[in-house]
Amino acid sequence: MFKKSAILLTLTLLPLCSFGARPSILDVDQSLDESTLVMPASVEIDSRKMMHNWYLQNYATIDSMADYRQNVKVKDEKITERLSKIPAEIELPFNSLVRGSINFYTERRRSQVSNMLGLAHYYFPIFEKALDKYGIPQELKYLAVIESALDPNAVSPQGATGLWQFMTPTARGLNLEVNSLVDERRDPIKASEMAAKYLKELYSIYHDWSLAIASYNCGMGNVNKALRRVSSSVEKPDFWTIYPYLPAETRGYVPAFIAANYVMTYYNEHNIVPALIKRPLVTDSVWVNKRVHFQQIADVLQIPIEEIRLLNPQYRKDIIPGDIHSYALILPTQQIAAYIMSEDSIVAHDADKYARRLTVEPSDGSLKSISDDGNYIVTEKTYYHKVRRHETLASIARQYGVTQASIREANGGIRKVKRGKLLKIVVVKRQKRDNADDDLTKEPINVQDNDANNVNENEPVEEVVTEKMQTKSQKNNVKDNSKKKDSNVKSSKKNSKKNKKEKSVTITVRKGDNLSKIAQRNGTTVKKIKELNGLKSDKIKAGQKLKVK
Repeated sequence: MFKKSAILLTLTLLPLCSFGARPSILDVDQSLDESTLVMPASVEIDSRKMMHNWYLQNYATIDSMADYRQNVKVKDEKITERLSKIPAEIELPFNSLVRGSINFYTERRRSQVSNMLGLAHYYFPIFEKALDKYGIPQELKYLAVIESALDPNAVSPQGATGLWQFMTPTARGLNLEVNSLVDERRDPIKASEMAAKYLKELYSIYHDWSLAIASYNCGMGNVNKALRRVSSSVEKPDFWTIYPYLPAETRGYVPAFIAANYVMTYYNEHNIVPALIKRPLVTDSVWVNKRVHFQQIADVLQIPIEEIRLLNPQYRKDIIPGDIHSYALILPTQQIAAYIMSEDSIVAHDADKYARRLTVEPSDGSLKSISDDGNYIVTEKTYYHKVRRHETLASIARQYGVTQASIREANGGIRKVKRGKLLKIVVVKRQKRDNADDDLTKEPINVQDNDANNVNENEPVEEVVTEKMQTKSQKNNVKDNSKKKDSNVKSSKKNSKKNKKEKSVTITVRKGDNLSKIAQRNGTTVKKIKELNGLKSDKIKAGQKLKVK
């Protein structure tokens, strides 16, 4: 729960209960004054931030002059009389501590009270339904006022969360779900029901609402410890009896609860104008059994994502994990039927953007790209080979299906290899693209034959590709009649001659490129690139323009 601020207690109060007589509320009144009162942390919420609340912005008219309206001074006797007329089951006595809490709300937090009165139109019916279900007093709804200022996303420095400020262990003990995606402490409906259940359990233990409320704030352990301090001297102790022995943060809690009851009832007597509701927010719920993102719902149903967040604050990351189990989705009533009819479209909308990968294979280290002329998918994979006994540059090139020149290029121009030497082997494969829409995920064809090391390092790789494509084409048509074979051979030779015609194009050097890579991508050789561009060395830089054939 929120860290509750307290009333600073003078040391003279500590022995109050040691005289055998029950201290009265007036005794407390005479010992403390308003200057010692520190209000609960929830009243420190920035009122200007509350004014940006989506509900208040879209369903209410905020009183921007609330803090400038002058408070109406009321005598103690009048406040006492008003408290007595509130139809409450719980005792609401008056003393200086209560007076101090009332003054704080009516003088220093007027806009906050105004905004909370506006939010109450949406949240109080939810609270009242839960309290009625468990048969406990309706005035307990004002606990949420001092706990969270009616902010379902409120989080205390200690981690207490939601309208009712549950700590995680307490929430889970009440069967509220708390994980990375769902936090039902923020769910107005479920959290309110569990708060009512918890308060009823506390009352069944103490049979006194002031003790139950104090225990809600600081835990049964602290209340029980305080009760043991006065058990021998007081027949029927209550909050005011054990007041001196409670934690400092709890001493102001019951007075603040009484003040909240007063201020939320008699606000008009203090010239506070509530945020005016322009139109009612009527909602309904639908069960969701598919994983869906708020943005998908907002896009398809054409409703603001902020409204979905307002109504469903329990979904921490805007995700309803309905694929785990069914979850409730709250929407404006008029949108429920639209959601049911459009659910498949909602789930399919931008599905790739919100999809989770169920299985993932690790990368094999290969890099894929499109050749500069746009005609090939180029796959480049790097291996590291430790030279064994009797191995030569030629035998290693054969093993990996690359040229000796490419091994030399990848290893700083090395000419000979020694046993134990670690060589970098770059294997480049090219696959002809059927059309410009081909992606980079197809399995590439190794363009080098097993005797690729025997190919002259100056021989264009593209010619090897053409030759292999011809061989494959001939094998596929081996069953054709001789006439078709002759036709295919002639066509193949014609295409071969056509492919051998070199065309000069200008490319831009990419980051990480070298002449060898550019040559392999474009079916040419390092030597030809250097000759065509008048290069005397192999040094090039990103952004440089080169001609290739």
